[in-house]
Amino acid sequence: MSSHPDGNPAGPLAVRPRGGPGLAARIALSAATTQGAHLRTEDFHAWLDERRRANAFRIDRIPFAGLEGWAFEEGTGNLVHHSGRFFTVEGLHVVEEAGPYGDGPYREWHQPIIKQPEVGILGILAKEFDGVLHFLMQAKMEPGNPNLLQLSPTVQATRSNYTKAHKGADVKYIEYFTRAGEGRVIADALQSEHGAWFYQKSNRNMIVEAVGDVPLLDDFCWLTLGQIGELLHEDNVINMDARTVLSCVPYEDTTQGAVLSDAELLSWFTGERSRHHVRARRVPLNSLPGWKRGEEAITHEEGRYFDVVAVSAQAGNREVTRWTQPLIEPVERGVTAFLTRTIDGVPHVLVHARVEGGFLDTVELAPTVQYTPGNYAHLPAEARPAFLDFTLGVDPSRIRYEAVHSEEGGRFLNAESRYLLVEVTEEEAPLDAPAGYAWVSPAQLTSLTRHGHYLNVQARTLLACLYATAVRTR
Repeated sequence: MSSHPDGNPAGPLAVRPRGGPGLAARIALSAATTQGAHLRTEDFHAWLDERRRANAFRIDRIPFAGLEGWAFEEGTGNLVHHSGRFFTVEGLHVVEEAGPYGDGPYREWHQPIIKQPEVGILGILAKEFDGVLHFLMQAKMEPGNPNLLQLSPTVQATRSNYTKAHKGADVKYIEYFTRAGEGRVIADALQSEHGAWFYQKSNRNMIVEAVGDVPLLDDFCWLTLGQIGELLHEDNVINMDARTVLSCVPYEDTTQGAVLSDAELLSWFTGERSRHHVRARRVPLNSLPGWKRGEEAITHEEGRYFDVVAVSAQAGNREVTRWTQPLIEPVERGVTAFLTRTIDGVPHVLVHARVEGGFLDTVELAPTVQYTPGNYAHLPAEARPAFLDFTLGVDPSRIRYEAVHSEEGGRFLNAESRYLLVEVTEEEAPLDAPAGYAWVSPAQLTSLTRHGHYLNVQARTLLACLYATAVRTR
């Protein structure tokens, strides 16, 4: 028996490769493989259409009085479920001031927000077929999706779901993500949800490689990373929960260096968190200035931002087949973009240290542009967000990636963004970035996804799309 220098025996579990045996090469091979062992890419849409026909889906808008099990709480006006589980719609009062290290203006606003304190699981199961890693994806109906059925992770479940607070069926494949020893962990981190619409909400993002045989159930399919990358170029196919997990895939860093060293990047980010002084306080929903409640919606008096509405949903393949719930509905489609440059041969994106009222820790790294244009249309040009007008008017020849993706369909109705990667010049986006912005390599962003609350959900979507674009280009 061999032993360590300190004399302790080196058993079979003593020391192993930190990334798993050959993991980087296996991920690269999966990303480069655009035909799967189980489902050909050209047959995917026929398979998805078949799953759509196999189940009955229906969504109807209803008045708040039609909600079953939901009610406006006496006194606060908060919209709550009688079980005390799932989520609540409350009010939020946010004040952002210039602190001792800050130079920003004083800002204050009120808004409705979803409070869902439990941590859900977003998990993708991986398994090797014919020497290539495949990933188990689910055709899942969400009431807020514009086309209802999209590809989700293997498991997409709140704690209320997988502990069966709804008294429905078991969550399929959940055991791979809750029982130790059911698989080999490839990625596992707590990540934030939309900070503009959720109050301090996190999900556990996991990728687990299965050990042993895995039964293939209805509504599930095995796809390579290359196949998923092809589908990321299409509108409203890969849902938000799948995109955030895919951003955590530990791709190998094949670049040499970056504009900021890793230590400099972390120092800059810590400085951004320190210089913003944000106070976010939950308040009664019925106390929000500028917001009014009608029979069918809670709206802003100027018609901007979003509405809170109610729907009745039916889905034959869900753990519960019929239910009602509130949803947040944006007033229009957003635009979300990374400006990109290749600097000394290394790709970089321009990130924005963005404040959102629902973030757990004030600031997360966001895309260069992440806005709903109509919310700023009434402002003079000098008061509109940086790079927004440029992105809206950019020459199409400069766009390296473009697709419309919907946001979290379980809580948001028809919430879509036009996601872009836009190549820019020094004159348009100088290397000496404006305050609150920094040039960062995709490899650095990938390393940060191993930890929680560095990249916001929109940045994680674009990171997944960026890798899909890079693989296709190569």
